[in-house]
Formats: sequence, C-alpha cells, structure tokens
Amino acid sequence: MGRNSGNLKEKKRKKRALTTPKVVKKRVDIDAEAIDFRNVELLKRYVTENGRILPRRITGLPAKLHRRLTREIKRARNVLLMK
Repeated sequence: MGRNSGNLKEKKRKKRALTTPKVVKKRVDIDAEAIDFRNVELLKRYVTENGRILPRRITGLPAKLHRRLTREIKRARNVLLMK
C-alpha cells in the first residue's frame, strides 16, 4: 500500500490563479485633431509618472486613437517636450 492511500482528496487540491480586478472603461471623447505632439497637457494624461504609456484597457480609447496617441507621445519625447 502507498503512504498516502487515505489522503487522496487532500493531495488533489489545485491552486487558483490570481485575478486582477476589472477596470471600468471610461468613455473618452477626444477629438482626433486634438492629438498632437505639441499638445503636451493632453498627452500627459495618458502617461504614468514613470513615463510609461497607459494601456487601452485603462484609458478606454479605441485602437485607432490609441495608436495615434502612442505615436504622438513618442514624437513628443523625441523632440524633448516630454520625458
């Protein structure tokens, strides 16, 4: 007989994966024309204190606007308007 023949149920416990809380998407009404590398105040709203660009699931932007925003943030960094 095996050592743990009476404790089979205890051995089969599975660990649960940690889930992150869902973030409620905000409805953002940004004019596509307003996204420009010179509009630093607008761009700073979508960048963390460390300088990382916030993901779409947090900002609630559509994919097309988020790609444009990312491009303009990188352009502003390149011209040294942002860190």
